[in-house]
Amino acid sequence: MSRHPEVKWAQRSDKVFITVLLPDSKNAKVNLEPEGVFTFSANAGADNNLYELKLELHDKVNVEFLFFFGKKESKINIGVRSIFCILEKAEKVWWNKLLRGDGKTPHYVKVDWDKWVDEDEENGIGDLDLGGMDFSNFGNMGGMGDGGMGDFEDSDDEEQEVTKPEGDAKPEEVVAGTSEKKEAAPST
Repeated sequence: MSRHPEVKWAQRSDKVFITVLLPDSKNAKVNLEPEGVFTFSANAGADNNLYELKLELHDKVNVEFLFFFGKKESKINIGVRSIFCILEKAEKVWWNKLLRGDGKTPHYVKVDWDKWVDEDEENGIGDLDLGGMDFSNFGNMGGMGDGGMGDFEDSDDEEQEVTKPEGDAKPEEVVAGTSEKKEAAPST
């Protein structure tokens, strides 16, 4: 049986931001259909649990992906702690909720107050600060015959914190690609 990851969302008149919070996800697959159906699946956790999600969005979205021309389109970034998606709305209009239908919003879908801007404040604020997220490794998000965004692999690039040694302690050097540490040669 699959589990549901936590999802946060925010919007502008022309786009929707969806963040799937799933640390250390593997085999992440995202699909976006023009009718506004967003599906996600990945494995995560010590037991390699399956997480799945299907959201029927409030309205249609643009799945066209034209990275080389720099046009506005839907985008995705799969990171170490989350999967961040920017979905372009088919019509530039504010949605009154993320999901279509009159039912109650699932407990795992929440508003992302860090990204939220009210409709009357949208023109006074610039674009969302994406915190240096790298969107250069996007795959095809549909519109090219497959009807979806395809499969995405998580990047092997993980941020490592570097600290300055205190006192007379000798600095350590992290060997690339491992958690192994070795004593660094003294600097002259």
